[in-house]
Amino acid sequence: MRLEDHHRKMKLKRGYLVVQVGLEDDENQDDDAMIKKFVIPISYLHHPLFLKLLDRAREMYGYHIEGPLRLPCSADDFVDLRWRIEKEYSCRLQHNYNGDRRYRALPFHTC
Repeated sequence: MRLEDHHRKMKLKRGYLVVQVGLEDDENQDDDAMIKKFVIPISYLHHPLFLKLLDRAREMYGYHIEGPLRLPCSADDFVDLRWRIEKEYSCRLQHNYNGDRRYRALPFHTC
């Protein structure tokens, strides 16, 4: 492990993980524009919208990939997904659902 890689890992907050998003088959983009890295809270892993994306990643890449978790969607679509999840979490906090843990799934079809 290079010192630079070790330094980057140290900066990641506890309870967060790095994901890599991008559509590798798009020939109109260069490599830097295709693949983006995002830091997300681990709590996203339990959200139904994110679980659908994880299922697609499993189908495309399998379980045994090295490096950050790879997700098969564009960076713009992933930003939209994050916004939807955060909006749902903030609504739930504001309205205090008295422990109701059911998720109201928002439609997300582009990823």
